[in-house]
Amino acid sequence: MSKPSFPLNAWYAAAYDVELKRALLPRTICNKPVVLYRKNDGTPVALADACWHRLVPLSLGRLEGDNVICGYHGLEFDDTGRCVYMPSQETINPSACVKSYPIAEKHRFIWIWPGDPSLADPALIPDLHWNQDPDWAADGKLIEVRCDYRLVIDNLMDLTHETFVHGSSIGNRAVAEAPFEANHSDRFAYITRWMENIDPPPFWRKQYGRQGKVDRWQIIRFEAPCTVTIDVGVAEAGTGAPQGDRSKGVNGYVLNTITPSTEKTCLYFWAFARNYDLGNQARTHELREGVAGVFREDEVVLEAQQVALDTNPDHKFYNLNIDAGSMWARKLIDRMIDDETRPKAVAAE
Repeated sequence: MSKPSFPLNAWYAAAYDVELKRALLPRTICNKPVVLYRKNDGTPVALADACWHRLVPLSLGRLEGDNVICGYHGLEFDDTGRCVYMPSQETINPSACVKSYPIAEKHRFIWIWPGDPSLADPALIPDLHWNQDPDWAADGKLIEVRCDYRLVIDNLMDLTHETFVHGSSIGNRAVAEAPFEANHSDRFAYITRWMENIDPPPFWRKQYGRQGKVDRWQIIRFEAPCTVTIDVGVAEAGTGAPQGDRSKGVNGYVLNTITPSTEKTCLYFWAFARNYDLGNQARTHELREGVAGVFREDEVVLEAQQVALDTNPDHKFYNLNIDAGSMWARKLIDRMIDDETRPKAVAAE
């Protein structure tokens, strides 16, 4: 059996909070079909999307109160997955239930834990607080990408591609030429890049709103297995941004969490948060659509890359210096997978 490409004992974003309503929402998370919905009190629920009786997707049924009714034979399941009604009989088979998944709502996302429910600690939900922090204005979207989720992580951990893929918006030669630092811990990997005394690319020139040279930064933090936050911005050159004083500039956070659907498809949730011009909703909309255009360029590259990998299944990647961040990210993912799949030692009697 081949090694899994993702761990199960982790929190994965299943939906934006606004997506989840009083309706059945099907999603595939880590090869597991699930159906999501909100109870009458707003509490989110996640059940396996297959009726106990004949495996017809429950998402083809309907909600009645807080229960799901199968659209094929009318079996009714409560929010814990227990069958509470069977047509034409009074006795309910005690085995009649569907799996219920740990679920949580935080940072404007609905999170699901597809692995061992006893390990589902909400404290382990990735930190994306900028997405709802009143000191930041944020908005984003969901992209369904036809590629291995790790290719998206590779893309985010090496931003030198901005020079070549996003040259009309956020990229320029400074990104590819600037030195960077890479480091890691047992759960995180970091890439820090400063580009000092440069001309800002078009996107940042518009956000900055002034003429002249800038100091630009990209500080990337990967949190295993699938979340990447990128601290970005520009400030007037020579005013102390590299030393910590960003007061003469503008700052944003690119928030990314990528959920594997299958080995070759993923749900890419992203948002852009800023700490300037907070009350300007038009700017929030403009930024969301602008960043969405940038990510569409990535989507084209990543899906083409997946096709090439499918065509060349035995190909091994060659790593360059710029791949340091993605290499560490993959090592941390592999470590989580190994911890789950390693045979457990049997205690001596």
